[in-house]
Amino acid sequence: MARFGSASDLEEARKAILKKRDSSKSLISICAGAGCLALGADKVIAAFKDEIKKEGLDSEVAIRETGCPGFCERGTVVTIYPEETCYLQVRPDDVPEIVTQTIIGKQVIDRLVYTDPATGEKITKESEIPFYKHQMRLILSRNAQVDPTNIEDYLAIGGYSALAKALFEMGPEQVIDTMKKSGLRGRGGAGFPTGVKWEMCRKVPSDTRYMIVNADEGDPGAFMDRAVLEGNPNSVLEGLIIGAFATGSHDGYIYVRNEYPLAVRNIGIAIQQAEEYGLLGENILGSGFDFKVKIARGAGAFVCGEETALIASLEGKLGQPKQRPPFPAVSGLWGKSTNINNVETWANVPLIITNGGEWFSAVGTDGSKGRKIFSLVGKVNNTGLVEVPMGISLRDIIFKIGGGIPNGKKFKAVQTGGPSGGCIPEEYLDTPVDYDELAKLGSIVGSGGMIVMDEDTCVVDVAKYFLNFLADESCGKCTSCREGIDQMLAVLTDITEGKGEEGDLELLEALAEGTRNASMCALGQTAPNPVLTTMRYFRDEYEAHIREKHCPAGVCKALFSYYIDPAKCQACMICLRNCPSDAIIGEKGQIHVIDQEKCTKCETCFDMCPDKFGAVVKLSGEIPLPLPVEARAVVRQK
Repeated sequence: MARFGSASDLEEARKAILKKRDSSKSLISICAGAGCLALGADKVIAAFKDEIKKEGLDSEVAIRETGCPGFCERGTVVTIYPEETCYLQVRPDDVPEIVTQTIIGKQVIDRLVYTDPATGEKITKESEIPFYKHQMRLILSRNAQVDPTNIEDYLAIGGYSALAKALFEMGPEQVIDTMKKSGLRGRGGAGFPTGVKWEMCRKVPSDTRYMIVNADEGDPGAFMDRAVLEGNPNSVLEGLIIGAFATGSHDGYIYVRNEYPLAVRNIGIAIQQAEEYGLLGENILGSGFDFKVKIARGAGAFVCGEETALIASLEGKLGQPKQRPPFPAVSGLWGKSTNINNVETWANVPLIITNGGEWFSAVGTDGSKGRKIFSLVGKVNNTGLVEVPMGISLRDIIFKIGGGIPNGKKFKAVQTGGPSGGCIPEEYLDTPVDYDELAKLGSIVGSGGMIVMDEDTCVVDVAKYFLNFLADESCGKCTSCREGIDQMLAVLTDITEGKGEEGDLELLEALAEGTRNASMCALGQTAPNPVLTTMRYFRDEYEAHIREKHCPAGVCKALFSYYIDPAKCQACMICLRNCPSDAIIGEKGQIHVIDQEKCTKCETCFDMCPDKFGAVVKLSGEIPLPLPVEARAVVRQK
């Protein structure tokens, strides 16, 4: 396809693409995101190509390798259009049957469709599956419509029409005004109004301005930005070019962590194709506007998600935050005016420009507009990416979309906002999810991580886990963060190991307040959230660890011991053979005993003892006296 020299060239090309596409043909859409690829999607794709060729259906059936549609737990996800038949957990061996029965025979294969766990109902259409039905997908739905390596797919769904509109119908001030009217707040965690940020950048006197995509997503369990950058890189690129036009920038960077190789590859292809088509580079669409983009790979430092640390990394320096002000809009990359937004924020921009600011702001709450992508993981039946309107309740996300807690367990808490977020208990499940309401509970929206916990989760252990992560990821520049997190972690470690003392909770509160109030950047300022919220809502669990040396959830191994009940031991030697520390005494036909001094509390014996025996007992508190030698020699009667 020739280079586009004008907006009319773009529209003519779009018409040509749509004209050559036969909407009556069957389309097999296969998720080729990182999650499904890890489950063998590449083999499924290859099997479909071979089977379609074998059946001579090349002219009747199209295959599209798409980005992540969100239902990651059930990969590989395959959807067949126009019927919208959705098959889950597809394996290569299923492909011949799908082609024969569904593509040719137009019959549904029941075992591959979604089964409602409550009713047993088989649900064939993707849009009727509860995981999808209760969402309000906008960005993620477009993932399933395009091959991320084929710019023509993006053009076919209206791609780059927003850019043409901004360049030829609006102008920079109107673009910024539209963004301000939309109420879009940055989706990377801070939640700063996007239009206001752009306006600040444009108004700063500067001979050079830089635009940056922050794709340094580092929250444990979060993969929203990765999925968007992998699945629809052109949407991010189009948003970036529009932002550059609005602010007067001619140079941009996409800062993406090196652990996202598929995202790096796909955005690289998108940049190359956009340059070839005249949508990026010099004289974009004949408008006279120039903008070029480079990819920068981050080394995986969590703190580089903070914008000043990211800028330092781009400059080749140690990735550490800087004191603000001056803000990057005034003095950023190489001392020049700089604007940074995250992947999801940029992907929203073309949609807002196309449909208007009022359209976007019609969804959400007064202070939090639009839709937001969350990564729903943990102890929940349906895990994956969910896109919902701001203001939806936590209950609806976890139980309507997520399908509730597995194995009949009770819900305990949900942590929102990644490692710096807070843990919210059951009594607040009806809280609307927006920036302001979650802040009232001591948590944050953050970039969109959402980890669900059940009754078997120890909140003290959870707080320790996240502090351990943050201690490793703190850049160490300011004492309050470096030492505050380490000291909180030390106290929590003592509590989980049975060394907790009266006054530890008051000490934790004092350390948390000091760390929060004196730290330079958001990492240190929000690091205490897991500690403060778990103490606020689950103080009795902390007190049980300290006063009773007991973990109610049965998680903290140091507070438990393992004992073989002589009345139940069958002397089968299964536990003895599998003990990695040789802590079990006994022989075949003799009752076994655990040497408490050698026991590392790995739980192998507890896990390996057959359920029908149940001889290994997990104990909290006093341990029964060891069996006398003569008792050990008792031979079990068969």
